[in-house]
Parts: sequence; C-alpha cells; structure tokens
Amino acid sequence: MIIDTGDKVHVVYRAFYENSVRRHFLGEVTACKGALCRLRGFSFVRDSQSEMYTKKPEKHITIIDLAESGYIVTLIDSNVDLDQVSYHYLDNTGMAAVDGQGFVLDINEFGPKS
Repeated sequence: MIIDTGDKVHVVYRAFYENSVRRHFLGEVTACKGALCRLRGFSFVRDSQSEMYTKKPEKHITIIDLAESGYIVTLIDSNVDLDQVSYHYLDNTGMAAVDGQGFVLDINEFGPKS
C-alpha cells in the first residue's frame, strides 16, 4: 500500500476555475482503504486580498481519494508537528509551509517568487 495509517500529507485542492477558493489541507491519515483516506488535520484557505493562506485554528476530519486528479498530494515526514506548521513567504523560495523546527515545504503553484 502506498498510503498507510499514520502517514502525514499536504494536500492541495486544484483550482478548476480562476476565482475558485484556493484550499490546502495538512493532516495525518487516520484510516485508509486504497487511496481513499480519512485525514485529521488543518485547513488552509487563501485570502485573495492579501494572497496569504490562513490556517483554520481547529482540527477537523476530511475524507478524500488521494488518487483523484483534483488533488496534489505530498507525503511529509512523520516527525513534523502539524500543530506548529504555518505558511510564510521565504526569500528565494516564495510561499512555504514551515514548522520552525527545520521542516520547509515549498508550496508555490508557479515556482519561486523573486
């Protein structure tokens, strides 16, 4: 199996039209059957005015099929503390998810910003 209970993932919901809400999810797999997974974690929603992502403070559970074409999924290290992850602009990287303990995930849709 490619995805297992306990794995941690960063999921980008692909935008299918220009003004769609940009959403990401960062969570831990609590159950899975094939690529269908129940995840517990945090949603990040893009504010179109500031172009920043806001982390929703409460954890929630979502169920998604990670093999569907509507998602871009990145497996992240199991040692990452999901509670500590936030989004920041970094020099020479652009938008990144960071935990302050060394975890950095480049999440730019169009490459690094200059």
